[in-house]
Amino acid sequence: MKSVKRIEIVVDSVELNRLVEVLEESQLKGYTVIKDVLGRGLHGLRDGGDLTDVLTNVYVLVACNEDQVHPLIEQLRPILTRFGGICLISDAQWVVH
Repeated sequence: MKSVKRIEIVVDSVELNRLVEVLEESQLKGYTVIKDVLGRGLHGLRDGGDLTDVLTNVYVLVACNEDQVHPLIEQLRPILTRFGGICLISDAQWVVH
C-alpha cells in the first residue's frame, strides 16, 4: 500500500470543466467524477428535482502525493469561492496493484 492524500470535492456542475482543467494542469490525471450529487449546503437543498443540471452538484475524488496538495488547493480556492462547494482532505492508503 502507498500513503496518499484523499481529496474530495463537491461543487456546482457548471464548475466541472474548470475543475478538470485544474486537475490536469496539476498533473493529476486520475480522478473520479460522480454527477448529480444530492445534499444540503450553504446554497440550500440540492435534491436532483431540477429540469436541467445547472443547479446540480458533482463529486470529484482524487488521490495524490502530499506535495501536490497545497498547489492544487490554491488553484481550487477560486472555484470554491465563486459558487461555493466543499473540499475535504484526509490521509488514505492506496492499494497498489
